[in-house]
Amino acid sequence: MNYILKMSLRNLARNKRRSVFSALAVSIGTALLLFMSATLRGEMRGSLDLTINLYTGHLQIHTENYKDSNMSLKRADTIENPLRISQQIETITQVKAATPRLNASAVLAFKNETIGLQVIGIDPSSEANAIYREGLIDGKFLTADDREGVLVGYPLAENLGLKVGDSIDLILNTSDGETDEQPFIIRGIYTTDTPGYDKATIFMPLEKAQTITRTENHASMIYILLNNMDDTDAVKAAIQAPGYVIEDWRDMNKLIIIVEQLSNAMMFFFNLMVLGVTSTVIMNTLLMAVYERTREMGILGALGMKAKQIKALFLTEATLLAIGGVLVGLAIGIPLVLYFSNIGFVVGDIGISANSGMMFGNSIYPDPTTFADVISVSLAGLLITIASGYYPASQAAKMEPVDALHSNN
Repeated sequence: MNYILKMSLRNLARNKRRSVFSALAVSIGTALLLFMSATLRGEMRGSLDLTINLYTGHLQIHTENYKDSNMSLKRADTIENPLRISQQIETITQVKAATPRLNASAVLAFKNETIGLQVIGIDPSSEANAIYREGLIDGKFLTADDREGVLVGYPLAENLGLKVGDSIDLILNTSDGETDEQPFIIRGIYTTDTPGYDKATIFMPLEKAQTITRTENHASMIYILLNNMDDTDAVKAAIQAPGYVIEDWRDMNKLIIIVEQLSNAMMFFFNLMVLGVTSTVIMNTLLMAVYERTREMGILGALGMKAKQIKALFLTEATLLAIGGVLVGLAIGIPLVLYFSNIGFVVGDIGISANSGMMFGNSIYPDPTTFADVISVSLAGLLITIASGYYPASQAAKMEPVDALHSNN
């Protein structure tokens, strides 16, 4: 078998350019599969993390009739005495933060501009709001006793030309079905790097939000963040909230889970396309080698080399191309994934609204490559490349020595 390996290496070296380009096709395919898989997984995991941190929490408590889509402020649709409930939940060890939030639809008026958005009343001191506090790019964060201040998102401020200290008018719905209009001062401008959310969400202190919407001592929900997502079921079972609905992140993010499944299916077909192109290149390379070396195959057959040995010769060449191509592909793909997993790449505002149930940031961070990724991509590249060499190898093995010797090739 050693002589077959030596002959395979010699044959590949005889046409170095073609061999290099064939191996390069395998390398590019391997690197592309690795990078695309990490990017897709990173995008979906990033979307889930953002949606949990900005929108749903790991767990959420609300009344049976409350829906985020209509932001009902009716007393029957809101939670009474939410602060007491949230304080009880925060005594559970696995809970990072539990805080009341009041959601209301509103219209912002500034100069000659008006825009519809959502106003969220928050407890400024809660750890759940760290993402907004850390994302403050101008001004200062809210305080619980502030009765005039609001936070606005950077995209909204940029679109309307708003600055810290500017006065805006907010028209909000109230619990009795009417509207109330009051002026507010912009205390700060924040960003979560989620354009669809930032341009449609304004924050104010919970007590002020309750006062203007006439929902004193009520909240739309109790928003709960955990130290570890894996503790979701245990915490959900430990919460005592009779008369209210407790939903976990899986219940509230079914759309993301479905989209991720569809994305995985799409990725499967993309993999087939890339591997199909790669296999075509390898098959073409080996078929060319067969036709160019027809006379050589006749000589080998006349000297006593069996058909299975000729087949093994071409399969060994395919295997060497596969191993070299996959190794170079991993050497390109792994550093590429690790580099972009740290710095990400900007995609900007992709037009997903804040009420879509899915949050997408303006950058994608590929998920760092796992050992399972390396193994699966490597095996796929190796197997497809070797399989692509089977037909040319079979064609070479079928040649009759006498016919091959009379060939001009």
